[in-house]
Amino acid sequence: MSSKETAVKLFEQKQIRTHWDDEQEKWFFSVVDVIGVLTDSADAYAYWRKLKERLKKEGNETVTNCHALKMEAADGRMRLTDVADTEQVFRLIQSVPSKKAEPFNVLLLRKYERLQTVTG
Repeated sequence: MSSKETAVKLFEQKQIRTHWDDEQEKWFFSVVDVIGVLTDSADAYAYWRKLKERLKKEGNETVTNCHALKMEAADGRMRLTDVADTEQVFRLIQSVPSKKAEPFNVLLLRKYERLQTVTG
């Protein structure tokens, strides 16, 4: 895999695993990593499970449209990880009460605009 296909992005010194899909021409982001950055939760996986339950009950399509990709986990093994594309991440950010949401949104928008210029 090329470095464009899988890359680790940093936000406030925290890693966000990403994957570029050539067919769909879009980036996918690890939802757990995004949740971890936004919440500083001790257990981002548990936070995401609860949030996913709540959003499903509300009929939120963002959760329905999330799918899983194999990404390298902290232990170095490839594991299925819930991922979201850029639009889904923007919607997810709105569901997480966090003072980091706005700076993260700005960072994501800047990267997204640059990516659209390069790939679009």
